[in-house]
Amino acid sequence: MNPKYLIINCDDFGQSRPMNQAIMHLLEENKVSSATMMAPAPGFEEAAAWCRKRGHKNIGFHMTLTSEFDAIRWTSLTGHPSLHDESGKMHKTVEAFERHAETDAILKELHAQYEKIIQSGIYPTHADNHMGSLYGLATGRSHIAEALKLCADWNLPFRFFRKVYLSDPLLSMIPEVDRIAADVSSLADAFGVAIPDYLLSHPFHIQEGETYEGFKQEIIAKMYNLPEGISETYIHPAVDDEHMLQQVPDWEKRVWEYKLMLDDDFAYAIKDAGVILTDYSIVR
Repeated sequence: MNPKYLIINCDDFGQSRPMNQAIMHLLEENKVSSATMMAPAPGFEEAAAWCRKRGHKNIGFHMTLTSEFDAIRWTSLTGHPSLHDESGKMHKTVEAFERHAETDAILKELHAQYEKIIQSGIYPTHADNHMGSLYGLATGRSHIAEALKLCADWNLPFRFFRKVYLSDPLLSMIPEVDRIAADVSSLADAFGVAIPDYLLSHPFHIQEGETYEGFKQEIIAKMYNLPEGISETYIHPAVDDEHMLQQVPDWEKRVWEYKLMLDDDFAYAIKDAGVILTDYSIVR
């Protein structure tokens, strides 16, 4: 029987102080594998300063080209008008981004974000994409090839998947997802960009009737059914915050994800299921 490796990545590091607090705690306690940073977001400087002070190495680049919540908006680093909506902030939806963002502007923005992270004293171990804005899922206008080329230039592994985990509630619903996985895997190999075998997701929003206990049991069940090879799953952990609970949809789900990583039942399940918690060094 082959090993079952799992990367648990915290997305949205640098989004806001409540998210930073949760992610820093989980990294400090080695409850997660890594986190990916949002260079344009308002909490970036705090997150970067913490990484420098702690010398934390497992930090990646969260390619950020959208800004979805009214309560937390940001602008691009480069200021190109095609990257912004009428408010002057980055587009709120993936569809709006795909329809309006110019390719040259996207590439310049990603270069600027990468350089900001480097100049902050952080050398990314991997990269992924906020909201999947580069995948072309809304209109078919994909920039995945450009993202992989950048990762090749920077020698970074990238979050994608070689195989489709059929029990995944989100990926398995994408039309022709097997062909897409094969095409992107071939492209990644051609560029020399390492990617995991599987990507495991779960609904971002709280489902009707869902409770923390039900959510916990769902994720624990995944640990016992984890496929052989290298899998990544991503979370968006945050501490309980009254303002965010009122202003950001499904903030409670973020609090659940934070709580789950600290839950003894989850830690026991990982060990009992024979899952090896790892990071992107194994993907390299």
